[in-house]
Amino acid sequence: MRIALGIEYDGTDFLGWQRLAHGPSVQAEVEAALSFVADHPVAVTCAGRTDAGVHARCQVVHFDSDAERDDRAWVLGATTQLPRAIAVLWARQMPDDFHARFAARARRYRYAILNRAVRPALDARYVAWERRPLDADAMHAAAQCLVGEQDFSSFRAVSCQAAHARRSVHAVSVRRDGEHVILEIEANAFLHHMVRNIAGSLLEVGRGERPRGWIAELLAARDRELAGVTAMPQGLTFVGPRYPPQWGLPPGVTLPA
Repeated sequence: MRIALGIEYDGTDFLGWQRLAHGPSVQAEVEAALSFVADHPVAVTCAGRTDAGVHARCQVVHFDSDAERDDRAWVLGATTQLPRAIAVLWARQMPDDFHARFAARARRYRYAILNRAVRPALDARYVAWERRPLDADAMHAAAQCLVGEQDFSSFRAVSCQAAHARRSVHAVSVRRDGEHVILEIEANAFLHHMVRNIAGSLLEVGRGERPRGWIAELLAARDRELAGVTAMPQGLTFVGPRYPPQWGLPPGVTLPA
């Protein structure tokens, strides 16, 4: 039987999603909890891996198990075995051909920046901080050149293992909400550090250090060395993947009909 789960987590104290031999990971914690509930070893496949310090509002995973458990048992049983930074939101029994990664048609990220003179205290784990005033309208205008299928080599980490740098960005926006500046971006898939590298470059535009057209120039150059620094991980949250309605998953991870 194939099961899909929606999982939220605070990534601050983990070295990322992927299981590692040298430190804590979200995947290892989730697999240990599910193995306890199933009473046999469980391996999960996720919709999209996140880096150290990055959070998830609804990561989606799938796994296979012959254990007879209802959806409520998977949710509550696993969550009681997980650290406080991780919780299972929902579970669904799925057809055997469902795949958390390959069935997803889009993925969404949000990058939150606290834009004020004083550093954060209460929200320090969940926002980046920029003390200089940011022009969110200029950042939004500059970012629109990213929409469409293009080569994102300028925003790709040197360590990225993807076969190529072409990705299709469906939508991107930057808006101000009080003291916060919020970058939201949706694409079919993302390269390693792609969102944080885009955020780092847009910050230079927002501070007035670069013109709005600079992002388009970076995109055309296909050269990572020309772009801005990689923005800090604290502000980044994987909002979640999006699947076709046929899979019957919750609205938050389902494409509009």
